[in-house]
Amino acid sequence: MLYFSYFIFSAALAVAVTPLAKKLAINFNVLDIPNAPRRIHKQPIPLLGGLAVFASIIIPLAVYLASGLADFNIVPLKFFTAIMAGALVLVVGGILDDKYHLPPKILWLFPALASLIVVMSGIGVGIKHLSNPFGNPINLNYMLLGIPLSGLVMWVWMMGMIFTTKFLDGLDGLCAGITMIGGLTLFALSLTEKINQPITATLSIILAGGLFGYLFYAFNPASIFLGESGSTLAGFMLGVLSIILGGKIATALLVMGIPILDVAWVIIRRLWYGSSPFKADRKHLHFRLLDIGFSQRQSVLILYAISAAFGFTAVFLQSFGKLVALVILFTVMLILAISVVVVYKQKHPHVPDLFDVRPLIDEKNKI
Repeated sequence: MLYFSYFIFSAALAVAVTPLAKKLAINFNVLDIPNAPRRIHKQPIPLLGGLAVFASIIIPLAVYLASGLADFNIVPLKFFTAIMAGALVLVVGGILDDKYHLPPKILWLFPALASLIVVMSGIGVGIKHLSNPFGNPINLNYMLLGIPLSGLVMWVWMMGMIFTTKFLDGLDGLCAGITMIGGLTLFALSLTEKINQPITATLSIILAGGLFGYLFYAFNPASIFLGESGSTLAGFMLGVLSIILGGKIATALLVMGIPILDVAWVIIRRLWYGSSPFKADRKHLHFRLLDIGFSQRQSVLILYAISAAFGFTAVFLQSFGKLVALVILFTVMLILAISVVVVYKQKHPHVPDLFDVRPLIDEKNKI
């Protein structure tokens, strides 16, 4: 019942605060203008949705800490402080980018700093190994160039999650919805007999509640977007929660598997053709689904369903079972990507390959 109360509290806050964030974005002209090919909305949409999500997470978290229910012997107070500080860094950096369009060489510093704050707090220090389905755990208790390997792995993991949700934020409600599913999955995992972590269960349900309330405004047709602050905050929270749970990286991978594989493939393809890996385009899977005829809602619901199916399945699987699920997930992604390309070719036989970045590079070279 207490978990349900936090879910409702966080969701109600999001419902109440999001219109204020929308008004703030309009007053300060922090808007997403549809002036690029990847923009699919027809009119300017307020950003700063991430500010509303931030408030709907941090306020319930502060109430939880003040209530005395959190056992700081299990999760020390400095960990919670690091979570809030890291989230604040991302929100500030994201708002600056939404307003002033910061260059990538500056923009990546905010996720890097937020991730470093978490690592320096010691959240990942207790994770000395990763599960190995083929035998003994993988030992992380080493130093690499004077840096603890466990801390380096955690920093890379945090950065990966942050940029995955950042790139995922392309359709109305997609990033927020899949992150909510991730929060619910980690909540369920926290309640299992083997894990039994009330603290992470509370944090996960607060995250899920805030995103659920926000989705009332963000699901298609969206009246507000997460913006840089919200899309990076989503991955940051999932990354932190999976670490506190004891390095449940495989579970988070299954929830975010399709987006992670999609991001990896897009980045590899951009690098292969000499394009910037950080330059936005319409090469992601969610845009491909639109291009073969699915609506925004249909595309988002398809990706919701895949994430939910693999995520909640992971709650009941052991290490080897999760490995098998990851292989199945990779196969699903491959089949889905090939199917989308085949369908598009059939519908547009005389149009150059929509998913090839070479025409963009050729056009850039002409300028």
